[in-house]
Amino acid sequence: MPSTIISIKIGAEAGQGVKSAGLMLAKLAIRSGYHIYNQIEYPSLIKGGHNVLQVNISKEEVTAPRKVNDFLIALNQDTVNKHLTEFADGAGLIYDSAAKIDTSKVPSTVVLLGVPLSKIAKEAGNSDLLINTVALGAVTAVLGGNLLILNSLISEEFGSKGDEIVKVNVAAAENGFKYVTENYRQHLKNSLSPLESLSNFVPYMAIDGNESVALGAISAGLQYAAIYPMSPISNILHVLAENQEKFGYIYKQPEDELSAINMAIGASYAGARSMTSTSGGGFCLMTEGYGLAGMTETPLVIIEGMRPGPATGLPTWSGQGDLQMILNAHQDDFPRIVLAAGDAKEAFELTMKAFNLADKYQTPVVVIIDKNICENAQSFPLYEYSDYRIDRGKLTTAKVEDYKRYASEPSGISQRTVPGVGNFFIANSDEHDEEGYSSEDIDNRNIMMEKRMTKLKTCKEQDMEKPQLFGPEDAEITIISWGSNKGSILQALKNLDGVNYIHVNWMSPFPSDELSEMSSKSKYILNVECNYTGQMEKLIRENTQIKIDENFLKYDGRQIYPEEIIDAVNKIRSKK
Repeated sequence: MPSTIISIKIGAEAGQGVKSAGLMLAKLAIRSGYHIYNQIEYPSLIKGGHNVLQVNISKEEVTAPRKVNDFLIALNQDTVNKHLTEFADGAGLIYDSAAKIDTSKVPSTVVLLGVPLSKIAKEAGNSDLLINTVALGAVTAVLGGNLLILNSLISEEFGSKGDEIVKVNVAAAENGFKYVTENYRQHLKNSLSPLESLSNFVPYMAIDGNESVALGAISAGLQYAAIYPMSPISNILHVLAENQEKFGYIYKQPEDELSAINMAIGASYAGARSMTSTSGGGFCLMTEGYGLAGMTETPLVIIEGMRPGPATGLPTWSGQGDLQMILNAHQDDFPRIVLAAGDAKEAFELTMKAFNLADKYQTPVVVIIDKNICENAQSFPLYEYSDYRIDRGKLTTAKVEDYKRYASEPSGISQRTVPGVGNFFIANSDEHDEEGYSSEDIDNRNIMMEKRMTKLKTCKEQDMEKPQLFGPEDAEITIISWGSNKGSILQALKNLDGVNYIHVNWMSPFPSDELSEMSSKSKYILNVECNYTGQMEKLIRENTQIKIDENFLKYDGRQIYPEEIIDAVNKIRSKK
């Protein structure tokens, strides 16, 4: 991978502040004029376990992690043991020399930078909790970062906890910085010094997909959210819960996922812009409500954060095995609109779009994300949404003569209303006539089924967007993929000539004609997914005549790395 990316991995036991230290290092890089991508990994344990976070820093946009690290910060022995094979050429190891960490198996090419992290932490504030802040100061010194910027970030992070907490953390960072500059001057780099162009640098933020979904919902005029916590989407509810008074919506944490979707449906039925969110296991419980929203033609936004299954599976890791379930969940047919985000920015944009689509087509809209998008932070310019307009579709609160809630319309979309405004209608889970009365009449069944399903045709004609093409139109090899693979593929393309990438966002309705046209010049097509059976390939075969020449499938819960994409392309070329 390009040497312009500096990768720093921080490892420790849960509770030692890996995530907070990594995020602060990322913010330090951003405020110094750089781009970042953070990758976090942790086990599904209530207490303890090995936690790591890799911060990738570059002057150019960086969209994926690396398989190797330029610096490993080891706050415990386990970190050294587990990452011995991940050192880049000329890498360094910053470790706690006061903790008797064994470095005898570390490759001889690695520069050992022993720092008494725990000793300095106790001297600064008589607390082991400061060890991550000491390490942060140490790596800032090694990389040539600005201590004043770091101290400012510490003040922002801990300011609400009081001056004394800020004081001891600043002392811990400064002492770690000082120790490195005094003892390892010959190993200091210039990788994080503020750029000369900093004064012209567009304001960037470090943000993950969960935060982006929550901000997208708020920006779209969210009025009600019911979400039961489940990894990897739990931080969506955390952001929504703490901001509800500020932005004037209601957040409800129900007792389970069944209640969550039914509460959200009820709020939407009453006229509120409503959403819920869950992971694959929770979505399994929601499927009855999924179909209910389809039958009653009730708008609903569902955010589904994928993780590996089946059953509990790998609760804190990532996968893309839920696609076919979402497209086919619940019995029989109803209009499912399904979108898939490729990064945090797309998660923000597609969440806003989902609210308008749900209202316009009066049906559930699912936005699929995965754990990598949910929890891995990336640097983006401040999100722009001034052009967004809330579209409630054919919703009226006025009294309508001879009102028919489910009136057959050429578009499949009938006028919607809310209870209490004088328009009589019935909504239940039975097949019904235009007013909502239960009906088993053959002609009525055909009319109602065709009415509902026509919505997908209308959506395809009016709102569906074609896939995005990255790279040259005429390429030797075309990669087709979706979800968080986007970042790794784009990073890999920087090192691959004659390769392009088609990124698919719309799963239902599916852009079959557009995808067929875009891939018509393709000489060899590689499908890339994080599941065992190639669920996107199945969708492509179902809807097009496109021939997928080869699949690259990964299902171990880990992210696809750019290096793996490069290797896959090179193997194809060697075979050809």
